[in-house]
Amino acid sequence: MKFASIGSGSEGNGTLICSGDGDVVLLDCGFSGREAVKRLATLNLGLEDISAILVTHEHSDHVKGVALLANKGRIPVYCTWGTWAAKLHTVLDESLLTVISPHQRFSIGNILVQPVPVPHDAREPCQFVFESSGQRLGILTDVGSITPHMVEQYQRCDALMLECNHDLNMLAESAYPPSLKRRVAGPLGHLNNQQAAEMLGQLDCSRLQHLVATHISQKNNHPELAMQALRGVVGFSPDRIRIAKQCSGFAWLEIEVRTVACGKQTITN
Repeated sequence: MKFASIGSGSEGNGTLICSGDGDVVLLDCGFSGREAVKRLATLNLGLEDISAILVTHEHSDHVKGVALLANKGRIPVYCTWGTWAAKLHTVLDESLLTVISPHQRFSIGNILVQPVPVPHDAREPCQFVFESSGQRLGILTDVGSITPHMVEQYQRCDALMLECNHDLNMLAESAYPPSLKRRVAGPLGHLNNQQAAEMLGQLDCSRLQHLVATHISQKNNHPELAMQALRGVVGFSPDRIRIAKQCSGFAWLEIEVRTVACGKQTITN
């Protein structure tokens, strides 16, 4: 399995997950249709290559281009009923829609998808853990606080994209109005660097190959601060923690199949 990003931040988000068998899922599309197609092309993908679009929630930086791409490319869309009702019901061809439960696993081709309900100020938001051929990719962003269920679901990932939205001091000193500061830092807002580190510290990272800091605020955070917070937990060298950038996301990252000898048995994960 491999994954990539076409951009991450308040101006637009989109993540690609590809199984070893060629199934490609686009998680969110917060860009205009033209911009999304342009960004997909940098990863050698066109609309015809996308197996499905999966939507986390209805905020525009995650859903802006979903209906346009889906209708144009006849691409199936998966989302909760709340997300569909909040944003997509008037614009998406309903023949393309599959409504998912936030508590029930489902498959897109050979990719098994585990929804994870999260605290965020949206109607029925979910984040997701993806599994293919025994490899696990967790994506966790747009989350205001950490829940025991989240900690349980994100254990033993081979790769993890984790929100590091803001630095608390930078947010407090920013030009944001007080109401927006409260929203961003509140229990239904976004994870700050310290919360992300706290979440990471509760996970079994023994299998972790790739760690990506994502949804970083361009006004209220610095990539170096996010990396420092995460590095202090897992002890990774700086080059092992990547940043999902707003302007370009990041290129394909391959999750290696690792084989471990155990007595006379060989275990592949």
